[in-house]
Amino acid sequence: MCSLFSPPLLDDVDASHAQAAQHIVDSGNWITCQINGIRYIEKPPLPYWVVAISYKIFGENTFATHLPNSLAMLGLAWLSWLWARRAWGARAGLYAGLGVLTSIGPFLFTRFIIPESYLSLFLLIALYGLITGLEMDRPNRFYWAYGCVALATLTKGLIAPVFFIGAAVPYLALTGAWRRWRKLRLFTGTLFYLAIAAPWHILCGLANPDQGHAVGNHPTIGNVHGFFYFYFVNEHFLRFFSLRYPHDYNKLPGYLYWVLHVVWLFPWSLFLPALVAIAWKTRHHWLHHLRQDAGQTVDFYIDHAEREDVASYVERLKFRVRTVWLLSLFSAWTLLFFSISSNQEYYTFPVWPPLFILIAAVVAGIEERRGLDGGADSGPDSRHPLLSTAWLTGAQAVFTVIGVLAALALTWGLWDSRHLPYVSDIGTLLAHRAVGDYTLSMSHFFDLTGPSFAALRLPAGIAAVALLIGPALGWLLRLRGKHVAATVSVALTMTVYLVAAHIAFARFAPMLSSKPFADTIVEKGTPADTFIIFGEQSDASSVVFYTHNFLHKPADLVLPRCGQHGEGTPLLWGSCYPDAPDIFLSEDRLSKEWGTGERKWLFAQDLNQNKAESLLAGRLYLVQNLADKALWTDRPLR
Repeated sequence: MCSLFSPPLLDDVDASHAQAAQHIVDSGNWITCQINGIRYIEKPPLPYWVVAISYKIFGENTFATHLPNSLAMLGLAWLSWLWARRAWGARAGLYAGLGVLTSIGPFLFTRFIIPESYLSLFLLIALYGLITGLEMDRPNRFYWAYGCVALATLTKGLIAPVFFIGAAVPYLALTGAWRRWRKLRLFTGTLFYLAIAAPWHILCGLANPDQGHAVGNHPTIGNVHGFFYFYFVNEHFLRFFSLRYPHDYNKLPGYLYWVLHVVWLFPWSLFLPALVAIAWKTRHHWLHHLRQDAGQTVDFYIDHAEREDVASYVERLKFRVRTVWLLSLFSAWTLLFFSISSNQEYYTFPVWPPLFILIAAVVAGIEERRGLDGGADSGPDSRHPLLSTAWLTGAQAVFTVIGVLAALALTWGLWDSRHLPYVSDIGTLLAHRAVGDYTLSMSHFFDLTGPSFAALRLPAGIAAVALLIGPALGWLLRLRGKHVAATVSVALTMTVYLVAAHIAFARFAPMLSSKPFADTIVEKGTPADTFIIFGEQSDASSVVFYTHNFLHKPADLVLPRCGQHGEGTPLLWGSCYPDAPDIFLSEDRLSKEWGTGERKWLFAQDLNQNKAESLLAGRLYLVQNLADKALWTDRPLR
């Protein structure tokens, strides 16, 4: 929730996607999105629609931009709680909800506008609609599934039905539920899906047809494939095989792709060994209670009759087993898919809530000493618990060791920078190592240096204290048999740590956002002025967003239009359309126009600063520096 107010919108994807929503509000065009006046049709529109609605209610600001993301995360936490509680009881429900809200991955990848939280919520609702529709014999719930998969398609594209079908089909086969195919409402459900998902795709295709004589996958000015080829072939099929043009993305090495999930799920990933151990220990019982006609002997159910009504018990047990299968199939299929295709660190976000539910079930089951039968509320007197609580104690001990080591590292950073004055602009203290050429979302993390802790004293201190005390206290509680308190302490420790992490993230604002430049232009400029970016729009997208309602025109870009070497990404395809605005300047044109007409403001980042200073030597008036960015004007300010 902290991200609702700070930091301001970031350059690159955050403010660029906000511009797409901003254009919808301004133009009333809900079909073809634009960024900086250029067509932007590589992504489905639902995330921009939601933010645009938020803008109409709350205005165009940071709060309104990030509110939908926060609401989606709360929805994921609620549904994870609901599902785990239904399958395993109140304790598992509590842990599942806490997992969603207090893990590293969901925190990191909701600091800016990407559609993963919406996608994850829609797919989890769809899965829940499928399983409860079958278990409760409520066919109308299947329409939840069809409708939410359609909304997920409008959020992230065709991977939504691919992920859902990839889990649903083997689940129906394994459970034998395919025999009830008539109740799945396949025909009317498909029509319902198409009624929601198809109209935008059709209308966008009609509004953005082929132009000129497009040949191959490299567009040229006036010769560019329309929406249907660009969106379905380039952005889906070719992206999967890492053949998409332009190649403005990266792929994690195979080993790192898998190992990083320990980080994204942390600290709840500490309980993954227990999950794996239970899966292995029960491998001969995986198919028990799965099919409609499967189950134990009559004596098994009679033995449990004294606890509750036999029918209710069997229903609950089958729901639990089928939940494990459905969530496991969905997770495995999605993880396998992205291990083959191009990927970013956050692409597997939809898998995280299901994994939190499964982890919560294991932790709660061990604490409640459930037996091999999986019965709920076995109680402390259960003679044959599935796993010893030592597994949880061990996980808590590892958390304590990690906490101590992290606290020592933070303390070292604070000590190393103790003589340095506080620096508000952390960008001046960072290395620019360009890990992954900054095409991975976590690349800037590797730019941290010892002196940079001079700007991070408060959050580093809070985090060090939380990590030193919280895990150790939780371990002590675990050793004393206070299991619920021990597990909740994990969430409380991470809550304090993530608050500190957000404070630190906000301290990176001078490097990640250029809003102060926008404030300067609004304060000292006039609406007749022109803002120019020496490089890609994404370099200063926050300036474009925050000056939009002041300048009322797109920024000029010193960049080749429809560049054949990937320049102008991700707006390359849109810039090739014949009606693209005349905002692309060559260096010669910039030199000739600089100092003429109304005032011009020039932004340059990193290496482009040297190019700008060389090109316009003696004619630049420096207005402001921020991290590795500079803002100039073409005449003295009054």
